[in-house]
Amino acid sequence: MRSPWVQLFAAIFALSIGPGVCAGPQEAGNADAHAGFDGQFRPAAPDSTLAGTETAYLPALFASSHAANLLQLANGDLLCFWFSGSWEGESGVAIVMSRLPAGSNRWTQTQVIDQKPGKSYQNPVAFQSHDGRVWLLHTAQTANRGQGDAQVWSLISTDNGITWTAPSLLFAEPGSFTRHPPLLDASRWVLPMSFTPGAGLTGERSLNYSAFELSTDEGKTWHECAVPGTNGLLTQPSVVHDKAGAYIAFFRSLQSDWIYRATSADGCKWSHPQPTQLPNNNASVQAFRLRNGHLVIAFDNSGPYLANGRRVSGPRKPLSIALSLDDGRTWPWVRDLETGDAATKEWNSPPGHDEYSYPTVVEDARGRIVVAYSWQRSTIKVVRFSESWIKAAATVGSFHGDSRNPAGH
Repeated sequence: MRSPWVQLFAAIFALSIGPGVCAGPQEAGNADAHAGFDGQFRPAAPDSTLAGTETAYLPALFASSHAANLLQLANGDLLCFWFSGSWEGESGVAIVMSRLPAGSNRWTQTQVIDQKPGKSYQNPVAFQSHDGRVWLLHTAQTANRGQGDAQVWSLISTDNGITWTAPSLLFAEPGSFTRHPPLLDASRWVLPMSFTPGAGLTGERSLNYSAFELSTDEGKTWHECAVPGTNGLLTQPSVVHDKAGAYIAFFRSLQSDWIYRATSADGCKWSHPQPTQLPNNNASVQAFRLRNGHLVIAFDNSGPYLANGRRVSGPRKPLSIALSLDDGRTWPWVRDLETGDAATKEWNSPPGHDEYSYPTVVEDARGRIVVAYSWQRSTIKVVRFSESWIKAAATVGSFHGDSRNPAGH
């Protein structure tokens, strides 16, 4: 349960921003689309990029929203967590949550889960343990100081996210950072981590590295396993099982070149990550294994480009989803979720600009693929669709898909 000071701070902060935050988009050509971020799923316009899907814009509490993570609960509810405030890294940035109750087509009003003046909370990660408890991890750093002193805190819910314990410190090492959910096996938990003891992802980045925290006692103790070849180069690993039950990780590249891939038999000893054919613009990617064994990965389908003779990271668009049948070795199908405005490459600016990033992907209780992502940093947009939808169109991005054999596999 939130403490009174959290509720008071949230109310004051919301009033300071004003009602204009809730002014939202319309699906082009869809007369039934609502102008606000009301959480209602609606069919996408038949002439839009997302034709054949359903979309929802989650209610926004504050001016900026970023870094969502979805969690499908055992009871059928779907939770979405993200961080929200005036802007990333500033004082009072909160961890917030909205719920899609089982059988409903409308997300609940967004609520603050954790918030503290003078701190910036970021990158929430949620998972449900085998005993039914819901764990929520998030980073906490001193506002306007970068990520160098970031730590990871945890909260636990025993009632499917209705109420929460007070936060407790989980990883105290300065620069500790979460982004993607863990894999929970019978004998071990494998949690992907990044460490940024420098000023952040780019400042003093040679100090940064990727690792996995392993627990064999359901989160009571943890053991760090660093990934070789990631120092100053790769961050924010997303982990899935391969078809044999071993581990595959996909990495964001600080070099803004490719998504990288590594493998492990036990979640601790990792191969040296190798570049894939998927481009990366120095932004988060997330992979997920569907119940039929296929892999999907959501990513910004853009690489670096030249601006005034300088090589710079690609824009955070188009946002695409790719499908693999062979544990991510090839990706024959790729389709866009957002294309943005082709006339501008700008993204790293205040809310309302052309950024579609930090995707999270799950499979819901009905077998639909659900992707949530930062929509212009103004809110979180959620899209749901079938696997076959990915195969029915293409992309305007850099990677157009690997060749398929004559059988289409």
